[in-house]
Amino acid sequence: MKKHFLLFTALIIGALSLSAQPIAVGSVAPDFSLPNIDGTTVSLSDHENEKGVIVIFSCNPCPYVIAYEDRMIALHNEFAPQGYPVVFINPNDPVQQPADAVEKMRERAEAKEYPFPYLVDEGQHVYPAYGATRTPEVFLLKNNGDGNFVVTYTGTVDDNYKDAAAVQVPYVANAVQALLAGNNPDPATTVAIGCGIKPKQ
Repeated sequence: MKKHFLLFTALIIGALSLSAQPIAVGSVAPDFSLPNIDGTTVSLSDHENEKGVIVIFSCNPCPYVIAYEDRMIALHNEFAPQGYPVVFINPNDPVQQPADAVEKMRERAEAKEYPFPYLVDEGQHVYPAYGATRTPEVFLLKNNGDGNFVVTYTGTVDDNYKDAAAVQVPYVANAVQALLAGNNPDPATTVAIGCGIKPKQ
């Protein structure tokens, strides 16, 4: 009986996750204040002097994250100097996914020499506010100049997670370049390709 109940609960959570939608383009991005792996606290509002932020919900073990990892680091290296740094947020519950414990996050960041913050979604309040369901899932934010950041693109990194050399449409790079040119990203949304986020049970 207990096993059936747990299975039913897991199916309900999975269905809710799949039915969730990313926050709409044009919406004000929810602020956050989360612990970084280095012991500091990082907030969206800390980036008020930037043109925007590339927020990516990510994690350690997901094969899609691993496939995209170098490309996401490259996004930061290319666009942070132009005012669009990357911020990683790990939304997974470390009880459900032990590979996403803070010490494992720290090890991964050091191994890959992450040039950006790697934040812990403590309490798992931030990813539902953004409507994220996958890792990796990208939310490109533009600084509106009034203290708010606006969502301008949501979705996947590019059109080929399997092979970086075969990418034809680098969605996030194109979206940032559009903003830098004073235009709106087109497309403004794509479907995030990745692993399901692991909520607390």
